[in-house]
Amino acid sequence: MTLNVRLRHRFPNASIDVTFEVPTPGLTAVFGPSGAGKSTVIAAVAGLLRPDHCRIVLDDIVLADTEAGLWVPPEARRAGLVFQDARLFPHMSVGTNLRYGMRRVPAGPIGFDDVVSLLGIGALLDRRPHTLSGGERQRVAIGRALLSQPRLLLMDEPLASLDAARKAEILPYLADIKTALRLPVLYVTHAMEEVARLADAVVLMEAGAVVAVGNLPEMTSRADLPLARRDDAAAVLPARVLSHDPARQLSRIEAGGTSLLVPLLDEPAGAAIRVRIPAREVILAREAPSAISVHNIVSGIVRAVTQDAVRHAALVEVALPEGAFLARVTPDAITRLGLSQGAPVLALIKSVAIEVLDGHVPEAITPA
Repeated sequence: MTLNVRLRHRFPNASIDVTFEVPTPGLTAVFGPSGAGKSTVIAAVAGLLRPDHCRIVLDDIVLADTEAGLWVPPEARRAGLVFQDARLFPHMSVGTNLRYGMRRVPAGPIGFDDVVSLLGIGALLDRRPHTLSGGERQRVAIGRALLSQPRLLLMDEPLASLDAARKAEILPYLADIKTALRLPVLYVTHAMEEVARLADAVVLMEAGAVVAVGNLPEMTSRADLPLARRDDAAAVLPARVLSHDPARQLSRIEAGGTSLLVPLLDEPAGAAIRVRIPAREVILAREAPSAISVHNIVSGIVRAVTQDAVRHAALVEVALPEGAFLARVTPDAITRLGLSQGAPVLALIKSVAIEVLDGHVPEAITPA
């Protein structure tokens, strides 16, 4: 099943021409700088903007096709919307705000108690919106959208107005939602942290056009994409916990088909996690050093070398048995090591440099 979006639209001072197809369910991050056209995509999919030309299909259900003269109105698309601001009714309690989303829809698989539990808002039900923190208000707004029984959840920079502490508070809830409810989610953001923590697929946009589309590990390990030119460039890989060594305060994980050591984790053996490996933390070598503090010496193959002229650096894609990651080094290092496509290489990665992202995976909610 897929979400297929094709749209073209001209504004007075800009235009947008977007085509992408992503699998469903799962969370697709629409990522790019301000002004790239990300929110326009959300508005078109929701039916709030009628583009000059478009075809939008969700799991074989055609929501819009301008050539065929088909336009499903917003209220019939069953798209749950969450914006930057919570847009709660100030005169209603949290519980009444939540139930408002249930008023015009038949009973569905997403129950009130399930949402309250999933979002951790049981203690807030009798309170008014003005007494809530920003993160609490957003959780309530998300709950209201979920209780409208959406077939698609659309989130337009839902964390953009929150400070770092409130973002850290709400990110685990968003991760739980996408896993537990098995909904297609289209999530607009320009924050790479949110992409790394939440995304299954990425639609990368610039200047009203799609630059690339793919799954998260692929998109974060390609040296030819704008993501690789960021200061925080890093590959994000799915992983699982293999074992723990409390005496050494280390855990062994498997990522990309290879074994890695990381600082001791609380996750049980077998738990699914994802890890982030910053490109600037990877050292490359052709021979293993005899004595070194680095725990992880990974054998790989150079998949590609791309020059980064702005930083006077080079980006090396290191292919693993399953996936790849990036290393940012100097052009001189490329010459001294004789690195080129297909060459064997060793990647040295400190265990403390591997960021283990939240690995909690809740049980799926069973339809009522």
